[in-house]
Amino acid sequence: MADTLQAPPPSPTSSGPHGEPVDIACADGVRLSGHFLPASGGAPGLPVLLSPATGVKQHFYLRFAAWLSAQGHDVLVFDYRGIGLSRRGPLRHDRATLAEWGQQDQVAALEWLLQRTGSEQVLLLGHSAGGQMIGLLPNHRRVARVVGVSASTGWFRGMRAAFRFKARLGLRVLVPVGTWFKGYAPTSAVGLGEDLPAAVARQWGQWCAAGGYATNAVKGQPERDFHARVRTPITVFHASDDDIATPATVADLLRTFPLAHKQVRHIHPGEHGLQAIGHIDWFRQSHQALWPLLAKALREPG
Repeated sequence: MADTLQAPPPSPTSSGPHGEPVDIACADGVRLSGHFLPASGGAPGLPVLLSPATGVKQHFYLRFAAWLSAQGHDVLVFDYRGIGLSRRGPLRHDRATLAEWGQQDQVAALEWLLQRTGSEQVLLLGHSAGGQMIGLLPNHRRVARVVGVSASTGWFRGMRAAFRFKARLGLRVLVPVGTWFKGYAPTSAVGLGEDLPAAVARQWGQWCAAGGYATNAVKGQPERDFHARVRTPITVFHASDDDIATPATVADLLRTFPLAHKQVRHIHPGEHGLQAIGHIDWFRQSHQALWPLLAKALREPG
């Protein structure tokens, strides 16, 4: 799930202050578009794979990515298949699934960053869905630490009652009906980010209804389920005014990684001079007061 997602930052097409456009090849032949920002200052740190939330384009994160590169990190941010610059052709013909965003797209982006930087491991900074799918990655051991921002399962039953009704109505009624008419999920019409490939939205709704998020993609497939093998330290940030990443939905996510060292940072907007944070605003330029928290968490010892 996601709050109303509007992502206004610039859309660079050549190397510049917002990075170098790059092409990422997935194992199944799908190609993704991303931006690579080399470290530009600060004490050197591990490379960072910045994985977006559902329905949020990479350009939303570029100002934060540029700031993070100035802290000493090489940074890669990308669009999942069917989103932003990685969309190929009419959306109604796109057969991408949410599971593929983990099993294919994050895997390929991680490998690309490892190869580009020559590093043995990288840091995964994942926003919402971007921080929820490490259990689908066969190369999860190459991730030194996960910092999940607004990361949870989006489990309907873990949400506050009023928002639970809104979420169920959107993902289980309005979006499926719209998909039937259009051939793709018109999620932008109900404030759920960019329009999505039909199968992505269908799985999103199913996983939020079931709980356990990405574990639903690999039920009965032990060879593809890495949740119980992940030992990567995981830190999750969520805001007190987030209707989606609540204490219950965050706990539902973290229970799926029984062997990982886990910690939760519950952030109150007022303590950082902010009126609100919600599910999305962490990466807006107006919320730069939060950015050092994320950078510090990335550098915590394992």
